[in-house]
Amino acid sequence: MKTLLYCQEEVEAQYAEWLESRVGSHEETGEVEVAEDSSPFPREIVLAYLSRSLGELQELNAQRQQRHQDRLTEAISRATILLQEIKSDYETAAQPDARKLEESLTGLERMLDDAIRNAITEIDVAATSADIDTQLKPYKRHMDKAVFVETRDNLLRKRLREHFGIPRLSLFFLRP
Repeated sequence: MKTLLYCQEEVEAQYAEWLESRVGSHEETGEVEVAEDSSPFPREIVLAYLSRSLGELQELNAQRQQRHQDRLTEAISRATILLQEIKSDYETAAQPDARKLEESLTGLERMLDDAIRNAITEIDVAATSADIDTQLKPYKRHMDKAVFVETRDNLLRKRLREHFGIPRLSLFFLRP
C-alpha cells in the first residue's frame, strides 16, 4: 500500500517542475508584464478561481484542524500551502502556462484523493459504491466495460470529495 508521503513527494515534484518552467518568466522589477499568453482563460478569471479554491481549502483546513489530526488533515494543510504558492507564482508570471498550472492542480487533487481513501472506512466505501452501482445499473449494459469502470470510479471520487467537503481544483471546474 502506498503511503501519503509518496503522493506528497509526487505533488511537490510536479510543483518544482512547474516552478522550474517559470524560471526567467518574471521581470526583474517584480511587476507583472502584461503579455499575450496562450492560455484559454483570462488571467483574472483564473486568479479569482484559484482564490476561491484557496479560500475553501483554508476554511476546510481550519475546521479539520480543530476536530481531526489525521493524514487527511495533513494533506489538506499541505495542499493549502502548495495552492497558495501556485497562485502567487501564476499571479506574478509574465506568461502564465495554463497547461503546467493544470498539471499542478491535478497533482494536488490526486494527493487529496489518496488522503480521502485512507481516511474513510471500507464500510463507507462499500456503501457508497453500492449506491453508485444502483444508480449506474440502467446504463451498464450500454457502456463499454472500461468506460463503465472509469465512470464508476469518477463518481466514487466525486461522492467522497463531497462527503469531506473538498473542492475540485482542476481548471476543468473553473467557474467565473
